[in-house]
Amino acid sequence: MSKEKKEPIKSEEAEEVREETETAEAEEVKEEKTKEEELLEQLEASKDAHLRTAAEYANYRARSAKEKEQTYNNAKGAVVAEILPVIDNIERAISAESDYDSLKKGVEMTLEGLVGALTKLGVESFGEAGDSFDPALHNAVMHIEDDTLDENVITDVFQKGYKIGDRVIRPAMVKTAN
Repeated sequence: MSKEKKEPIKSEEAEEVREETETAEAEEVKEEKTKEEELLEQLEASKDAHLRTAAEYANYRARSAKEKEQTYNNAKGAVVAEILPVIDNIERAISAESDYDSLKKGVEMTLEGLVGALTKLGVESFGEAGDSFDPALHNAVMHIEDDTLDENVITDVFQKGYKIGDRVIRPAMVKTAN
């Protein structure tokens, strides 16, 4: 009889162990699903953050392009505003009846106005006779040999050069010596 009683106890214990094992397995599966769900949520959050960053960058590029265009148009407007008075003076000079001297004086005044407008915009002229030749600033179109002059000296200026700050707009066209 003692053998019979022990067997049912063993099967009850086995049943309990089996239930505990199944419960532990179920909890592990539940934990795995929870981890998987958590990882999926993190993936979705990362995708969302990436999409938002990409959209923000696209907006930044569009805004920068618009600001660049606006700055360019403002600069063009400033230049035109400085030149318009010179155009007005030339139109008045053409419509007025005058002699050669007054026309010459009008042209000189117009030139002064235009040079003044360029000066306001930060444009400087360069290239004077007697200056030292600099290939970054000057374009030598003629060369002479003259022992009375120093080496690489500008003797004649055919066309003045212009620059804004350090940027050369147009090099001076010059004749050099030695």
